[in-house]
Amino acid sequence: MDASTAVSADALRAAHERFVTGPGVPPGLRSLVTDSWRRCAASGVSPDGSRLPPLRKAPEELSPYRRTHPLAEVLPLFRDLLGAGAADDGHVFAVGDADGTLLWIEGDAAAVRRAERMHFVEGAVWSEAQAGTNAPGTALEVGRPVQVVTGEHYSSAAHGWSCAAAPVRDPRSGRVLGVVDLSGGATIATPPALAAVRAAALVAEAVLARAVAPSGPLLGPDGQGLCPGARGQTGGARLSALGRDSALLEYAGRVHRLSPRHSEIVVALALEGRGVPGDRLAVDLSEREVPPSTLRAELTRLRAVLGPSVLGSRPYALLCPVHADFANIAALLAEGRVGEALERYRGPLLPRSEAPFLVEHRRSLEQQLRGAVLAVGDAGLLRRWVTAPWGADDSAAWLALAHRLPGGSAQRAAAAARAHALAPAGTVPPQVARHAAVLQRARS
Repeated sequence: MDASTAVSADALRAAHERFVTGPGVPPGLRSLVTDSWRRCAASGVSPDGSRLPPLRKAPEELSPYRRTHPLAEVLPLFRDLLGAGAADDGHVFAVGDADGTLLWIEGDAAAVRRAERMHFVEGAVWSEAQAGTNAPGTALEVGRPVQVVTGEHYSSAAHGWSCAAAPVRDPRSGRVLGVVDLSGGATIATPPALAAVRAAALVAEAVLARAVAPSGPLLGPDGQGLCPGARGQTGGARLSALGRDSALLEYAGRVHRLSPRHSEIVVALALEGRGVPGDRLAVDLSEREVPPSTLRAELTRLRAVLGPSVLGSRPYALLCPVHADFANIAALLAEGRVGEALERYRGPLLPRSEAPFLVEHRRSLEQQLRGAVLAVGDAGLLRRWVTAPWGADDSAAWLALAHRLPGGSAQRAAAAARAHALAPAGTVPPQVARHAAVLQRARS
């Protein structure tokens, strides 16, 4: 479930009060929230907002720390992807370190001042253990992107906010470097906000990967040596999962066509980029509880297909470097090579998969590519997007294409008519409606 489908604000406030004042967990809450609230209660976090997050680094300490932090390199990227939109929409965006200390907070000036009142300031610690349930802190705690809306925050001081955050990992070791966050009003409690921070984190990791040169022996998470060919650019395994329900894994001269479930497991492990405990992998793969024995059986069968030199356990991990087609799209977009990214995009990631972790990545990658195509505004790229199955019903792209085509042309009128037909009532500019009317008269 995403945050936009959570219970109402009034119900959340009532659930929070019931949890704080009485035993048991109120029904209807997301498991992400109830699990976090239990951790907060066990850690002694104040639910009434009377104890605000502490300041870990004073301004004189923060400045040199930020200059040497790995995420300083991708701060301009975060500003481009999130900062301008946050300022325009009345939100703030923040970047924190792996402990939850906020390093940079920027955005709408009024929102920044309002955030200061709950001590959401540079240098403050917004880990879950210090600030209660919140997107940056809880994302660091669970190791994946999350949204937290209004009364889902454990501290009532944050009940007027919604937030979405994603951890950013070292592309080589898988170690969490920090977190990127959007905080603000109701529009942050929507799927596009979660997709935006996830996309920003993915692009940042791709940029960091370009700057990392391998050095020293490459080892898997359990200390085993990586599979043959790990050091060469052409070594390791190649994973194809775009536009396919059954992924292809090429390794050591063999091509494995994976079952849909094994495809989900391999793609999830490739996206995680590090060892994953079984309980978290189960959450990545299903909203329903997956018995540990069922997951172990699936992984045993998968290891029999791939071999122990490819799939490790305790934690589960791919022991080979994996060159994935979906990661290649993110890397090309990070370098501004939108045309190449669109050319290589074969369709949504495992399009029929309902695994929550993969659904989020699928949406994020598609929205990232779509946003890049719209931002470039090239007529050729826009035409390729809207003539593909995944872009055929994109009214904004059809409208952008209409604006790029010669005035008075039949092609422009056709694109405008398509945008008019797809757009919700009242959202089509008058000039587009006129183009559509012209096309209708020509046909009659």
